[in-house]
Amino acid sequence: MSEKKKFTLEYELRSSPRILFSFISEPNGLSQWFADDVIFRDQVYTFTWDDEIQKAKLLSIKENKLVKFKWVDDEPHCYFEMEIVQDELTNDVALAITDFATDDTLAERTQIWDNQINYLHSVLGA
Repeated sequence: MSEKKKFTLEYELRSSPRILFSFISEPNGLSQWFADDVIFRDQVYTFTWDDEIQKAKLLSIKENKLVKFKWVDDEPHCYFEMEIVQDELTNDVALAITDFATDDTLAERTQIWDNQINYLHSVLGA
């Protein structure tokens, strides 16, 4: 079994950090692009896609900056993080995704994030 390794993706988004933050931290925001349904209770997010349910613990959250989650059934060192990065000169806003995947699943994980961020683009109207 190969070990999961950290990878980072960055997506430029035309949005203010404040608006984007609601889409990465609030259940109703996340349910518009990340999952079909999202429930938040006791620091745990329950994500639903069709017939699949996954729970993630909220590890850290910084207002208008980042959210960091840990899938409850994942390996101890693994987490996923969505960080809002704003260029100081241009004010361009990007979403940096940090996630973990094995060499075998990296392409698939990247494709999933690409698809999710495409949904986010359309929701933001960007």
